[in-house]
Amino acid sequence: MSAVDSFPAQHQHVFLGSEHDRHERRTWLVVGLTAVMMVAEIVAGTVFGSMALVADGWHMSTHAAALGIAAFAYRFARQHAHDRRFSFGTGKLGDLAAFASALLLMFIALAVAGESALRLYSPIAIDFTQATAIAVLGLAVNLASAWLLRDDDGHHHSHNHGGAGHHRHGHAHDHHDHGDHHHAHHSHGGHGGDTNLRAAYMHVIADAFTSVLAIVALLGGRFYGWVWLDPVMGIVGAGVIAHWSVGLIRNSGAVLLDTVPDEKLAERIGERLAAEGAEVADLHLWQVGPGHRSAIVSIVTGEPKPPATYKALLADLPTLSHVTVEVNARPIAA
Repeated sequence: MSAVDSFPAQHQHVFLGSEHDRHERRTWLVVGLTAVMMVAEIVAGTVFGSMALVADGWHMSTHAAALGIAAFAYRFARQHAHDRRFSFGTGKLGDLAAFASALLLMFIALAVAGESALRLYSPIAIDFTQATAIAVLGLAVNLASAWLLRDDDGHHHSHNHGGAGHHRHGHAHDHHDHGDHHHAHHSHGGHGGDTNLRAAYMHVIADAFTSVLAIVALLGGRFYGWVWLDPVMGIVGAGVIAHWSVGLIRNSGAVLLDTVPDEKLAERIGERLAAEGAEVADLHLWQVGPGHRSAIVSIVTGEPKPPATYKALLADLPTLSHVTVEVNARPIAA
């Protein structure tokens, strides 16, 4: 069997989110909507001689690129879900895409802050009427995109993934009378935080947020002569976007580094095994996809039982989709 052959049907590593296909379709739709708006602004700005319109169009191109990353991540993860080269499937590809998108979002924030600072010290003439119309149109497009990328289960808020590897070392693995491994693949799909969707959502929300700030600044400049308000709002918006970017980097990076996604789940695993007279010597728990966690558990017990017995104790734990159990006999005192 070659490296690209699929896993056997009885043991697959498909850890995609339960709404993967739906999220992919919506993301591609938003990519198309953003690209059309981007081209329209660049062309119109060139034809009518509006540098503000051209600049906003190229600014939107960065968001289109980030959304394209998210869309391609969905497609690649789906197309290669059964590829055995990926030991634990392609469920984490969305987190990799989210990490890349977050870095791009940070770059956008820095660029906006830099340009705003320059305009604060060297103001330029602004066509308030035209610029306001552009900002309103951009806001409408972004609100429509945000609606398409909404998470119906309300998981766009941030989840902190604290801690490093979850290890419990208490006994050496010298005795392996029952040291075989048993794998279980459960289909607890769950709706555990699609970071890729959240990254795409944050891009359109960031653009919508800057549009709102721009509208406020433009109205202030048009009716009260507050020309300085436009660059100030740009700096404020850049700061907020940078803050969002840091949170997204932290959350997606935590998944990529296999930090423990749920301390309470780790505790429940230990409690259930302890009830069966087994002591957890080593426990690794990490996320392998949206709503999917994997665990490798090494236990020590004086009365070893088949690994399937201990696996059955964990079968109903939510989001625990892949389990490996190693059973070690407790050393007999001399």
